[in-house]
Amino acid sequence: MDATPPRPPRIAFLGGYLPRLCGIATFTHDLCEAVAAAAPASQCYAGAMNDRIEAYDYPPRVRFELDEKDLDSYRRAADFLNFNNADVLCVQHEFGIYGGPAGSHLLALLKEVRMPVVTTLHTVLRDPNPAQRKVMEELIRRSDRLVVMARKGAEILRETYGAPDAKVEIILHGIPDMPYLDSSFYKAQFGVEGRTVLLTFGLLGPGKGIEYAIEALPEIVKRHPNVVYLVLGATHPHLVARDGESYRLGLERLAEDRGVKDHVIFYNRFVSLEDLKEFIGATDIYLTPYLNEAQITSGTLAYVFGAGKAVVSTPYWHAQELLAEDRGILVPFRDPQAIAQGVCAFLDDPDRLRRTREKAYGLGREMIWSAVAQRYLEAFQCARTERRAAPRSAFANWTLASRPYDLPPLRLDHVVRMSDATGIIQHASFNVPNYHEGYCTDDNARAFILCNLLDELGDRPPSENLDRLATSYLAFLSAAMNRGTGRFRNFMSHGRSWLEEAGSEDSHARGLWAVGTGAGRSRNAGHRRLSAHLFEHGFPAVQAFSSPRAWAFALLGIQEYLEAFPDHAEVKALREGLVHRLVSLWKGCATENWPWFESKATYDNARLCQALILGGPSTSHPEALEIGLRSLRWLASIQKTQSGHFRPIGCNGFYERDGAHAYFDQQPVEAQAMVSACLAAHRVTRDESWLREAKRAFEWFLGRNDLGLPLYDSSSGGCGDGLHQDRVSENQGAESTLAFHLSLAEMNFAEHSIEALPDNAS
Repeated sequence: MDATPPRPPRIAFLGGYLPRLCGIATFTHDLCEAVAAAAPASQCYAGAMNDRIEAYDYPPRVRFELDEKDLDSYRRAADFLNFNNADVLCVQHEFGIYGGPAGSHLLALLKEVRMPVVTTLHTVLRDPNPAQRKVMEELIRRSDRLVVMARKGAEILRETYGAPDAKVEIILHGIPDMPYLDSSFYKAQFGVEGRTVLLTFGLLGPGKGIEYAIEALPEIVKRHPNVVYLVLGATHPHLVARDGESYRLGLERLAEDRGVKDHVIFYNRFVSLEDLKEFIGATDIYLTPYLNEAQITSGTLAYVFGAGKAVVSTPYWHAQELLAEDRGILVPFRDPQAIAQGVCAFLDDPDRLRRTREKAYGLGREMIWSAVAQRYLEAFQCARTERRAAPRSAFANWTLASRPYDLPPLRLDHVVRMSDATGIIQHASFNVPNYHEGYCTDDNARAFILCNLLDELGDRPPSENLDRLATSYLAFLSAAMNRGTGRFRNFMSHGRSWLEEAGSEDSHARGLWAVGTGAGRSRNAGHRRLSAHLFEHGFPAVQAFSSPRAWAFALLGIQEYLEAFPDHAEVKALREGLVHRLVSLWKGCATENWPWFESKATYDNARLCQALILGGPSTSHPEALEIGLRSLRWLASIQKTQSGHFRPIGCNGFYERDGAHAYFDQQPVEAQAMVSACLAAHRVTRDESWLREAKRAFEWFLGRNDLGLPLYDSSSGGCGDGLHQDRVSENQGAESTLAFHLSLAEMNFAEHSIEALPDNAS
């Protein structure tokens, strides 16, 4: 009997995909089609990253889609790939197209797929921030092959990340196969016959440096009056969403101011490949005046260079390699005069222009998609051959211990319901805002912190503008700040009348914590500046405070603020003083059996520990960290039942030394404080037990508590105001709802942290 023929290999590609308008989408599409053409017996299909809710009208080649901000969609994609027995997964990596800090959502997929992974790195950072470094190191570990498009990329992988040489492949950026023709062949159809065409194309944005090319035009036109500069491409969709067409309009005004508006053509379209070939064909000299040296790949440069066009470029890394050995002209960054000299060097010397074009076209034959596809197929085969045999069972290693902890999906319906243009309302009757109780700084501070965490995390409510919510909460905090006294007011009536001249020490410190977070984390420049301004008005008042919890809240805000302003001497001095006060408080009260700061454990207890864990190591108190950890261990032990669930100290009596431990009423802010403090302890110590304690506290919201009842209402997105002896409070106020969502955001952060994720795959 004849042996069953081997089934065709199944090759999956992951990245953006056309018709999404971005360079990664174009590359993924072109690579997938090229591999499919080079290996017609294979089954090639793609997974597309969506950056918007309505997705795109993808071609049949796209078999699955991922929402970049939805962590669960990455796991579902991994399940799809495993169930469909993909033989290899080719990932297109760019930090910006995946959700989570530094695109860390992608790692949730890579941890669970069982086929070899070949990752194309479109960006390789020489100076990554800590989150980018962690993601890149994990990406290197979980990829069987790493593809870069320039030698510089391989060098950085080795020197910066310690990537093994055996994993790294250099495969040039693919390009369409274009004939070597004189540019006059295409010019007539664009109405530029008889003129010299300079071209820049691609999605427009400030990093392209087009303003410097326009600044160079007067000198070029003076020597070569027939020159026309064609700027081809739509403004990047994300830039349009944020700033509209301000960059393009600024370029147009610049051309008019420099007297060259008759020599500049803006073509505001994302053109098809066929149209692009014709535009490139009509080009005499291509300009890439990019501003950032650390660009390891430029698809636009590859396309034009491979078509045999002369290039004048700034010396970013990809250009340095392609244009070496007289294959183009490199000019300094931000130097219009040098751009003009480079262009004129070609136009003044037609023989040099011709020689440069021929050299570029010769190297370009190695870059056409058919050649690049063969290189990728070789990389895929090597990855498959070298991967050790692994179980293919769909449910292998899917026990609760090995799979990541499933967190509830984000649902901010009730937060939005409780918010208006003034801010977030304090209380609710059931799930209905109670206008009678008005607003407070405490809750608007919590809400503003939540918005910053979600924005950094990449989680956004599906139908609401997170920036709009954050703006309302920050506006409330700004109005709450009494510039004359340097104190936040706390309570405001629904009629927008302040009910006091200054709030409590705790509410002031919570406000300071919120604006410190905005100063250190916000990606909105206006929010960042206003937050810093409010912080600088508010921090001096803390010096006179006597509340230990106010000291702790202020310390947490100081830590956030110093992320942005690490050299602020007065703020650092305040941190030193507050840590000293907490350490002294501990030393004056703690005993072997009562390792605590006060003779009574009351509310927001874990914040005292958290403040020392985070703030202590940067001060002259080496014992502060250990005090924070020891007190938190004790707090965890007294808030854990024999059955193993979390039981916070109740607010109906609290817990006094040598007295009874109040079990009720249990408050959501206690669970939230415990989640935050335990996660902070894990970040500092890498002790996995703190993750378990954080999970225990978080599960209190979900029903792992004394009554076995959930406080979080998944139907409304709200959280009950407390756990009573016989029931859950039916009122879903701002404090409790925000306590849940802040806890969820921090748990999501922990899950996205490389060190925190369970490591089940090698």
